[in-house]
Amino acid sequence: MMQKLFFILLIISAFFLTNACQTTPGQGGNAQIKGTFWVRNYDPLYTYVVGRYPAINKTVYLFFGDDTSPGMSVNTNANGEFAFTYMRKGKYKVVAYSQQLANSSQPSQVPRETYVFIENKKEIKDIGLDTLNQ
Repeated sequence: MMQKLFFILLIISAFFLTNACQTTPGQGGNAQIKGTFWVRNYDPLYTYVVGRYPAINKTVYLFFGDDTSPGMSVNTNANGEFAFTYMRKGKYKVVAYSQQLANSSQPSQVPRETYVFIENKKEIKDIGLDTLNQ
């Protein structure tokens, strides 16, 4: 009887240990997500782009997996660049907000979302040039 109880406890312990060792998206790895955000300025009628420059000091948010709240955030540098370092394998969502005119007088914040999948523990994902409209 004691051996059966010991065996059952051993199986339960092994189950919890293997599930506890599974990594989830977030910090703690060696991967990196980086990119550059640019701002496009339009003519008054929003028909063509009149200028483009780096999005300086804009907040960029990182969501881990399917989380509904950001796990971390960084600000872009003087070149519009940002980086999230020490990430683990998994699914991420990178979000920045663009201020756009919803109508002639009301500015609104519009999210710019990019999904990223880290598959290698030392992977560097460059999401490229993503654009914010102003």
